Amino acid sequence: MSSNWLVDTLHALGIALAFAATGYACVALWAVMKGLRKARQVPPPASPPQPASVLKPLHGAEPRLYENLRSFCLQAHPHYQLVFGVRDPDDPAIAVVERLRQEFPQHAIALAIDPRVHGANFKVSNLMNMLPHAQHDLLVLADADIYVEPDYLARVTAPLADAGTGIVTCLYYGIPGRSLWSRLGRLFIDDWFAPSVKLSNAFGSTRFAFGSTIALRRDALEAIGSFEALRDTLADDFWLGELTRRAGLRTVLSDVVVGTEVSESHLKDLWSHELRWLRTIRSIAPAGFGMTFVCFTSPLLLLGLLLAPGPISVTFGLLGGAARVLLHFLQRRISHQAFAWHEVLLIPLRDALLLMEWAAALAGWQVKWRGQVLHARGDGSAP
Repeated sequence: MSSNWLVDTLHALGIALAFAATGYACVALWAVMKGLRKARQVPPPASPPQPASVLKPLHGAEPRLYENLRSFCLQAHPHYQLVFGVRDPDDPAIAVVERLRQEFPQHAIALAIDPRVHGANFKVSNLMNMLPHAQHDLLVLADADIYVEPDYLARVTAPLADAGTGIVTCLYYGIPGRSLWSRLGRLFIDDWFAPSVKLSNAFGSTRFAFGSTIALRRDALEAIGSFEALRDTLADDFWLGELTRRAGLRTVLSDVVVGTEVSESHLKDLWSHELRWLRTIRSIAPAGFGMTFVCFTSPLLLLGLLLAPGPISVTFGLLGGAARVLLHFLQRRISHQAFAWHEVLLIPLRDALLLMEWAAALAGWQVKWRGQVLHARGDGSAP
């Protein structure tokens, strides 16, 4: 009798896992399709773009740094300023900024070289040093590895005309290098992270903000205590959005999707990077993170089939697998990048690696970021 109970329990567990994985894949597919339809219906800005300062904290000669920074110099915007910042006077990124200054003499390009450290977060310290150089009241923060299209700046600043808007933020797609690990990193962003945000947003959540882009007014920044309020946080982008939300202002997820470099060429680098992301997500939303395993479609469908072989789990497997593949191809359309069709074969490996990283993220809080070893919960009790 106990043996039959165990068999029945495992069978029920297998069906439940297959159902959960299939359900998530289908709902995520719906959210991505809904986002595509919504993006096509967004009208152009009703009024001319207002002057804006773009703040770009830099650190080292990152891959494609010139191409990414140059894309910010090609904006179809009538009046904007670029503010770059480094901590080290010997930082190789300075040479890239000087090259852009020579190439685009018509642009207002400021460079802040300031070694002062104001807290545990070096990026926030950099932003604090850069802010006095910003000339305009519309501020756009974007990480160094971000690539944008010419209409980017006008579109992301347009919602700030509404006084109720706190920040505008953007999702992003991965721009991979040649290595297998880089391509798997791109799939982390495109096939898992972005759809999960779109799903959350489709059900009304705006509890997010991304370093790819955060646009806000200077008065909103000052209302939350400026960058000083973030100087000891790890997830500074999230907390910049969270503090403006607590101040009663709205977060807008822009229809603009920007590119980000995925340059990891070794498994250990990819693992470290993604583990930092996952542990940071865990510190922000621990309950939701505990259920994240349902997002890893391939291993859950396989486990469900092994525990409960039969027509029900096979049906779920086919439906869930089809939704997962369709999600992959829809996300490729969003990025407008050429890609190899055989990359669809990487989906099971990508999902399995994510499941292992998720389990590892539950086992500790330590993260590595730009040479620093930090505790992911260091921002869990932010103001």
